Amino acid sequence: MTSTKYIGMDVHKESISIAVRNDAGKIVMECVVETKASMILQFIDGLRGDVHVTLEEGTWAAWLYDLLKPHVTKVVVCDPRRNALLQEGNQNDRVDARKLAELLHNNQLRSVYHGDHGLRTLKELVRSYLTITQDLSRVMTRVKAIYRSWAIPCTGKQVYAPRHRAEWLAKINEPGVRRRAEFYYQQLDALRCLRQEVRRDLLAESKKHQAWKRLCGIPSIGPIRAAVLLGILQTPHRFRTKRQLSPFSRRYLFGQAPGAASCEPAVGKYRTP
Repeated sequence: MTSTKYIGMDVHKESISIAVRNDAGKIVMECVVETKASMILQFIDGLRGDVHVTLEEGTWAAWLYDLLKPHVTKVVVCDPRRNALLQEGNQNDRVDARKLAELLHNNQLRSVYHGDHGLRTLKELVRSYLTITQDLSRVMTRVKAIYRSWAIPCTGKQVYAPRHRAEWLAKINEPGVRRRAEFYYQQLDALRCLRQEVRRDLLAESKKHQAWKRLCGIPSIGPIRAAVLLGILQTPHRFRTKRQLSPFSRRYLFGQAPGAASCEPAVGKYRTP
């Protein structure tokens, strides 16, 4: 009879605390390994039977998911905000690993989607585009904040235009403040160029996927929004119903949905359909 092992991993930069439970839910092994691929696979290869592994979503989740998936029966990347058991009692790496293994054994984890549908490149380009867009918005806000702090009206977008830049800088009498505004303008120009470059790469990559063309045919969904939706969503089959898909899509296309926690910057303002 094949035994099943339930493994909880509490992952950190230098080390991973591991707890292993058997079919009965009893702890049969505990250890700490380095956060290195060779050490992790060496530990996994030493186990027999069906191996189920869980770890929390975080910086190393995507890397560990790709590393472990070919070597174990099942990998569950769980949502740490849903793991109420981890917030109870004493908390340390060993205890957290034990609790994760217990939740996995009892099938009480809320998983976070990690797919392998050939969309990794598009997903990373979408993340880059959204991050740079957010950085660009922040720099624009800082530029206007300088003028407002010196009681200089700066409504509209003319304050960002390169051809009017000298005129706007001349309104600042303080040399140090004017120099800071110049640095912000340099940062703004660099981010605009970088955003255009990422935008070109994003569109070129998204056109390789048939689903992008179908998304572009939906009213109010343009090429960029279709690419963002495809890169973040990846596949609609990750959702059980359309009711779950709809708010997720609005969140990333039109901004933050009411009451939802934000993980990525939005590309536009939230609109109620």
